[in-house]
Amino acid sequence: MSAATGKKAVLELDGKKIELPIYSGTLGPDVIDVKDVLASGHFTFDPGFMATASCESKITFIDGDKGVLLHRGYPIAQLATQASYLETCYLLLSGELPTAEQKSDFENKVRNHTMVHDQVSRFFNGFRRDAHPMAVMCGVVGALSAFYHNGFDVENVDHREITAVRLVAKIPTLAAWTYKYTIGQPFVYPRNDLSYAENFLYMMFATPADRDYKVNPILAKAMDRIFTLHADHEQNASTSTVRLAGSTGANPYACIAAGIAALWGPAHGGANEAVLKMLDEIGTVENVAPFMEKVKTKEVKLMGFGHRVYKNFDPRAKVMKETCDEVLSALGINDPQLALAMELERIALSDPYFIERKLYPNVDFYSGIILKAIGIPTEMFTVIFALARTVGWISHWLEMHSGPYKIGRPRQLYTGETQRDIKR
Repeated sequence: MSAATGKKAVLELDGKKIELPIYSGTLGPDVIDVKDVLASGHFTFDPGFMATASCESKITFIDGDKGVLLHRGYPIAQLATQASYLETCYLLLSGELPTAEQKSDFENKVRNHTMVHDQVSRFFNGFRRDAHPMAVMCGVVGALSAFYHNGFDVENVDHREITAVRLVAKIPTLAAWTYKYTIGQPFVYPRNDLSYAENFLYMMFATPADRDYKVNPILAKAMDRIFTLHADHEQNASTSTVRLAGSTGANPYACIAAGIAALWGPAHGGANEAVLKMLDEIGTVENVAPFMEKVKTKEVKLMGFGHRVYKNFDPRAKVMKETCDEVLSALGINDPQLALAMELERIALSDPYFIERKLYPNVDFYSGIILKAIGIPTEMFTVIFALARTVGWISHWLEMHSGPYKIGRPRQLYTGETQRDIKR
């Protein structure tokens, strides 16, 4: 629990003083408890929740000014380079990194739940082949609630834990099938002898006739890192959506589908997709310098640089850049669009305008380049993000349901018409 500091903020309203207690977390700024303001007949006003802590959490800590991202206290760079994605999943879900025995047991549980009910595969036929993959993911993940609803008790710890495992295990299968459906290929079923990242790439790119399809280990390593670097990011829009939906007691699969819907927005999970669209618009390397001049005059927007939270650098970006370099080197890719991206990076890291404003490349900039190099189409980028972020969403859902919580109910500053009567 948060600790009372003994300090109080004093708010004076209509000549009356209201004392508001101040609490401290283990890291980050102190917070002012404003709930007593309601008793005075007032609300607080904070559009975008820029200065509002909506919950108490032990999962992820971000210090945007210092470029810090910790999962359960561990720096993201250490997790991405020294732990696997499934180890990070275990950490987010349970609070500690697994022992060798716990790791083996968790990996086996995930492998045993990678299959989805055969009837789920029929849901895909209801979508147009040219539907955006995120639209398909919203539908099929939400449909899982129809298969895991009867007998589900949100108050039962065992039910909640098996739900978490199922989601981590099944989302890659649904994501790969979404891709297969959009390109008209038959679904490829998961293989339990492969690692998590290998299995996903296998289901994406193998065919039923090609059981001997081999996943490039460098690409599997890169994909595992992409998953880890996107596993959780505190109370962002999609995570807050999952918590808000979960606070009603809604089915957890429906809550995750709500998170996927929130993630779809280009200002959130669609950022790496927007990076490649920007590169398409730039066209050639010769156009990069003029484009960057337009950025300075705010004629165009520079995607993949800077971050709403990180005011210094994105701690995930360094690891992602190293991974990007490894993938491009291993594949020997000579893609004109990738050359554009590297020229953008060079200018941003050397031009005083971008340095002074700390507009450094963020994780979305590099992840888009890697995914393109692997052969994943742009419209699938946000699906990959949703796959990786599922463990963060369900970790927050578990945390919320493991203790007392209130149904989410934000208030508003009403600026519409006052009461009036119909006159005829």
